[in-house]
Amino acid sequence: RLSRFGDVLLGLVTSSTMSKLQGFEFWRQTLKEARFVVAPMVDQSELAWRLLSRRHGAQLCYTPMFHAQVFVRDSNYRRENLYNEVCEEDRPLITQFCANDPEVFVQAALLAQDYCDAIDLNLGCPQMIAKRGHYGVFLQDEWELLEKMVRLANEKLSVPITCKIRVFKDIEKTVHYAQMLEKAGCQLLTVHGRTKDQKGAMTGIASWEHIKAVRKAVGIPVFANGNIQHLSDVERCIQETGVQGVMSAEGNLHNPALFEGRSPPVWEMAEEYLEVVKQHPPCTLSFVRAHLFKLWHHTLQIHQDLREDLAKVKTLEGLADVSKQLRLRCQEEIARGKGVEEKGSGLPLPHWICQPYVRPASKTVCQKRALEDSDRTADTLSKNKQKKRSRNPNKNFCPEQKPKYIKCDQCGNPKGNKCVFNLCRGCCKKKAYKEVADCPKKKPNILLEITLAWPSLCSVTKTLHTQIFIYYLFTFI
Repeated sequence: RLSRFGDVLLGLVTSSTMSKLQGFEFWRQTLKEARFVVAPMVDQSELAWRLLSRRHGAQLCYTPMFHAQVFVRDSNYRRENLYNEVCEEDRPLITQFCANDPEVFVQAALLAQDYCDAIDLNLGCPQMIAKRGHYGVFLQDEWELLEKMVRLANEKLSVPITCKIRVFKDIEKTVHYAQMLEKAGCQLLTVHGRTKDQKGAMTGIASWEHIKAVRKAVGIPVFANGNIQHLSDVERCIQETGVQGVMSAEGNLHNPALFEGRSPPVWEMAEEYLEVVKQHPPCTLSFVRAHLFKLWHHTLQIHQDLREDLAKVKTLEGLADVSKQLRLRCQEEIARGKGVEEKGSGLPLPHWICQPYVRPASKTVCQKRALEDSDRTADTLSKNKQKKRSRNPNKNFCPEQKPKYIKCDQCGNPKGNKCVFNLCRGCCKKKAYKEVADCPKKKPNILLEITLAWPSLCSVTKTLHTQIFIYYLFTFI
C-alpha cells in the first residue's frame, strides 16, 4: 500500500511538472501576450507604482529585486516586500531575485511562487553592491553555476523560471549565453542591450543588434530593454528586433503613461500616484519621495525651493502639500503664457509635462573619473565629497596627504599600533582565541583566564544557580 501511495504521489508531482506552461504558451496564456512591461527596480517598482503603471497601459510588472538569502531567513522581509502586497489587480506579476547559490535561490523561489506568476533571476544588475555581493551581471562569466541555478529552479518550481541579462560586447558570445540559459530551462529571456560597463555617466546607447541576434537564436519569448523613452520607441524596437515585448525602467519612472502614448502634466501623475499610495498602505515614504523626484525632475530645476521642501517633509500629507504647491505654480506659468523657451532649458516640451530625462554626454566616455587633485576647488569634487566638506570644511581629500597606516599581515586593514603580531584588532583577537596566545601590548586573553579559573570558581560557588550565572557572565564577556 505504501508503495502504491508513493507511485500515486510521484505521478501527481510528475503531472504537475508537466502541466507547467513553458515558453510561448506561458507568454500567451499566463502573461496574456504582454508587450508593455515595467522593469524590476530596487525600491521603485513597489505595489503602488505597479498599479499606477497598469492603469496607464502596462500589461506586465516585475517586483523589485529581492535578495534571495535575506528572503529565506527573514520572515519580516518576505512579509513587507511581497506577502503584504498581494492584490488581484497586480497580475500578471513576476518576482525577481538576485542569488549566487542554487539551493538558496530555489528556497527563496519556493517561498515566493504562490504570490506571483513566474520567478526571475537577475543577471543584469551592474551596480557596485552587486559586485561586492557577487550577483547580477557579475555572474555572467560563470556559466556552469548559472546553468545549475536555472536547471534546479526549472525542476523544483511550480511556476516558470525567467532570466534578465546584459549583453557581452561580442554578439556571438551573447547568443551562446542566451542559448545556454534556454537549454537550462529558462522560459522567457529579457535582454538589456548594454554591457556591464555601460552604467552611470557611461550608459550610452543600448544595442538592439544584440537583442535581435538573441531573438533569432532562441525558441523562447524575448523582451527587449534599453532606449525606450516614448511609445514610438516601443513600436520601433519590436519591429526592428522581433521581440515579444519591451521593458521600460527610467522611461516609466519619468512618465508612467508612456505605454499609453501620452505625456500628461507632472502633477496629474503625482496626485494619482499619491492616491494609490493611500489606497494601498503601507508604502515606505522614501519610495514615494524618490518617485516624486523622478516625476518632477525638470520642474524642480526651475522651482528649486520646492526641491528642498520635498526633501524635508516627513509625512504623506506633507508630500501632497508640496505637490499642490507645484501644481499651482505651474498653472500660474501656463496662465501667464510662459513656456520652456523662456527658461532656456532646451527641453522638447514644457517642464511641467512628463518627459524622459536624457543624460548629458560625458566628456570622458568609457573612462573613469580621475581622482581629485589637491589643488582643485570644491566644485570639482564629487557630490558625495562636497556633502562631506559642507559638514566638515577642514576635511582634506588629497590622497597624498592622507595618513599612511601599516597594513595587517592577514586582511590588509590598518594594523594595531601596539600589536606585536602586526595584525589588526580583529585578526589579533582571532589569533588569541585560536592559538591561546596573548599579545603583550594588549589586554590578557580573557577566555584563557576564564578557562584556567573555572574549576576553582565552581568549587567556591556551591550552588548551581550561582555557577550558571557566572558561566553566562563569562560567556557574555
